[in-house]
Amino acid sequence: MDDSERLTRLEERYAHLQRHVAEQDKAMLAFSDELARVKADLGRIRSQQQASPVTDGSAPVEERPPHY
Repeated sequence: MDDSERLTRLEERYAHLQRHVAEQDKAMLAFSDELARVKADLGRIRSQQQASPVTDGSAPVEERPPHY
């Protein structure tokens, strides 16, 4: 293998790695956005639960159901 072939193979590998890194960056950004949405949803759910406590006489959430 001469230097020209070797350089071409290295350039091909480098291009592949660049594309792979770009795809990973996009995936990480998507995961980050989804995590932010999930955290916001969880915060809303928690605040709703704290704002409306159970007052209808039903069992608290911590109690085990009767079939346990």
